[in-house]
Amino acid sequence: MCNNCKETNQPENTTAINAAVELKEASDAVKRIHSAISDKGLTYYIETYGCQMNEHDSENIAGMLVRCGYTKADCKETADFILFNTCCVREHAELRTFGNVGFVKELKQKNPRLILGVCGCMMQQKQVAKKLFDRFPFVDMVFGTHELKNFPLLLEQVFNNRRILRVDDSAGEVIEGLPAEREPGFSTFVNIMYGCDNFCTYCIVPYVRGRERSRSPENIIAEVRQVVNDGYIEVTLLGQNVNSYNYDGVRFPELLKRVNDEVRGLKRLRFMTSHPKDLSDELIDAMASLDKVCKHIHLPVQSGSDRILRLMNRKYTSADYYALVDKLRTRVKDVEITTDIIVGFPQETEEDFNATCALVRNVGYSNAYTFAYSPREGTVAARMDGQIPLEEKKRRLNALNAVLAETLPAGNEKYIGYEGDILVEGVDHRGEPLLFGKLSNFKMVYVKGDESLVGTVVPVKVDGLRFNSLQGHIIE
Repeated sequence: MCNNCKETNQPENTTAINAAVELKEASDAVKRIHSAISDKGLTYYIETYGCQMNEHDSENIAGMLVRCGYTKADCKETADFILFNTCCVREHAELRTFGNVGFVKELKQKNPRLILGVCGCMMQQKQVAKKLFDRFPFVDMVFGTHELKNFPLLLEQVFNNRRILRVDDSAGEVIEGLPAEREPGFSTFVNIMYGCDNFCTYCIVPYVRGRERSRSPENIIAEVRQVVNDGYIEVTLLGQNVNSYNYDGVRFPELLKRVNDEVRGLKRLRFMTSHPKDLSDELIDAMASLDKVCKHIHLPVQSGSDRILRLMNRKYTSADYYALVDKLRTRVKDVEITTDIIVGFPQETEEDFNATCALVRNVGYSNAYTFAYSPREGTVAARMDGQIPLEEKKRRLNALNAVLAETLPAGNEKYIGYEGDILVEGVDHRGEPLLFGKLSNFKMVYVKGDESLVGTVVPVKVDGLRFNSLQGHIIE
């Protein structure tokens, strides 16, 4: 590593830190550098991979860039700063990232002033970050997930002709005061916590996002109130496992109630993701009783086999999961459940796989995100015996998706004649233009209507089915 490149470890600190003052000082320094090197405004482009947490991190980075005097570019080719925010959960993520970074070398040759950066979960893995940093000397800055608050400081150092590699192992901080540059619209995300303590054997997240840290209710409510004042009417509260939210004894159901009751102008309140082992009766009651909380829950089951669930370290059985589904459907009117499922986990037998298919048929999900298992370096599952051949994993994935295709229409037919409100999200121009939007329980409905209704809540009646969704009309 060159002398100008820094890789630091900092002591663990579990307190909340307000970064506003340091951000202003660093942002002002970057602005001064801008004015010295350019008589025109500089632009940025961020390419984000992975989950909603990554999307929100990119919004924070964009907010800091705007504070530093940047404006958003339409494409990479016209940007003065390009950042790749990486994911390490999806299969072949490293290969994809390295390929995309290599592609922009030509842009750097055309524009030597161009700054290139790579961040995100993949860069929190020290060996991967170092590998990328060494392989691509034209990359100016590489930093992990725990360096978000330091981004303007790192950018300032790059302007001072330093290449930066920063991967911080500590993860005890909850950072407040970061600006966010959100995409215009009507729906947005607000983080309520960071990290994960579950250590599922297939998952890399606890190693790259750190242990669980919850934000204070006051800071969460203030941010929700701010985005509503900015025009957003639907907010999704984000966490790797929102059910385990705990700030000085305030648990997630109480947080939901406070946001529901205290934020005027908010129309819909969603949350994700929920771990089944932490789904409490109190949370189910909150879903049933709070008027803004949507009647949908994403409840990843991962497998229908108790043996595989033990190998995954999920800490519940299929019977536990069925009991939760029964509670939800008994106590929350019109509730719909979506899920995540992994097939081809190490040592999964045909009997285990059939148990998963049976669970899918019995539960009747409104949607499911299905994956063939792929090993993540550093996880327990990657070291397990009995890895399943790729072709067999593909076969099981196709078979599971066929089961889902059978069950989805039956779950939709019960909605014919149903009346409810949708938040109109856009216009589908395939064939006759139709508005589309979701009911509170996440069911998609297509209706005829004027494009001016996008971003508003309208009452509809369901008349029939449209592919895996519903079709109806606006109630006048």
